Amino acid sequence: MRGALAIGAAAALALTGCSDKSTDGGAGTSGSSGAGGLKIQPVMQIDANGKQVPKSDSASAADPAGDGKATCPAGTAIAMAGALTGPDAALGINIVDGVKLALDKHNKANPGCKIELKQFDTEGDPQKATQVIPQITDDKSILGLVGPAFSGETKATGGRLSQNGLVSLTASATNETLTQNGWTSFFRGLANDGVQGPSVGKYLVNTAGYKKVCVIQDNTDYGTGLAKTIIEGLGSVNDAGCNASIKKGDKDFSATVTKIASAAPDAIFYSGYYSEGAPLAQQLKSGGVKAVFVSADGTNDPQFVAQAGSSSKGAVLSCPCGPAPDKFAVDYKALNGAEPGVYSVEGYDLATILAKGIDGGKLTRPDLLEYVRSYDANGLARQYKWNATGELSNALIWIYEVK
Repeated sequence: MRGALAIGAAAALALTGCSDKSTDGGAGTSGSSGAGGLKIQPVMQIDANGKQVPKSDSASAADPAGDGKATCPAGTAIAMAGALTGPDAALGINIVDGVKLALDKHNKANPGCKIELKQFDTEGDPQKATQVIPQITDDKSILGLVGPAFSGETKATGGRLSQNGLVSLTASATNETLTQNGWTSFFRGLANDGVQGPSVGKYLVNTAGYKKVCVIQDNTDYGTGLAKTIIEGLGSVNDAGCNASIKKGDKDFSATVTKIASAAPDAIFYSGYYSEGAPLAQQLKSGGVKAVFVSADGTNDPQFVAQAGSSSKGAVLSCPCGPAPDKFAVDYKALNGAEPGVYSVEGYDLATILAKGIDGGKLTRPDLLEYVRSYDANGLARQYKWNATGELSNALIWIYEVK
């Protein structure tokens, strides 16, 4: 099919037209192999029109070690909140392990300021998060939060975090509406789905050349919000008659497979998480569907490859997250015993920002909040500078492929 051929051409373009690709980790966001040695590998960074743009230079990224002269009171802490257990735990673990690396570098270099990390498991469940977040806001030693991780739990708890003036920087919650709630302490460390959806939709049309795409969404805040913006980006290339919905926790997708098979699209865009995406990809393949499987950051994790096996081969996965540079990947694995995954770099960058604020004497919640509000510097993934609502001033999307 034309769409599948276009992906191959896009990958070839990335190898020849993106001169800094050699600085990336060999497997994009993950570096770990799945079935048959399959890996999630970066293809290109795209703009709002779905066209390739150069990767940002990570050489000037902020260093959590600083000058080694920082001082702060014993017990100074930051927190991470997200899914650390449960079906989507890999996404939260990727973030917290990135945070750990930033603090490890900081604390080794600054004996006069040992920043403690306090971890909080929400299981990715909004209801559970409403019980967990008060533990964070009530702990006065915690000056800042990396999280919450998922959109649903962020929606459920953002009001309390804002009311308590605790700066919260999410490495992964991408639902577009989160910055439209009047919260004053929320900052998103990557592009939202209002950027990701149209950008990826236009990539599928303008760069990959697909003529017919079906959209399958799950029923989470993330899945429904992303699907809406993907459909907008696809325009007339989306066949509304073959769109489908599934529920979080579903494992039997036979009705959806039958519907997609009869429609015979060039590609399927799945809007949801890897825990459903993996069996969906398997069942589509075994059901005779030849269309390319496309998904986004909720699926862009080594667990998708591990669980979907050979059915993941050729899948195209977008993400507002950046690939892991080589040095970062080496340091990350040495500390955590695993390769970096989706959002690991963002977790590291956002923890670095909080550490730099603390090192600069911002030792109260209001002071650290104001520090982040006026922050403007490069990280490993991108430049971090926020507008008044907590969105990045400039945010781009990456395209990956399972090879």
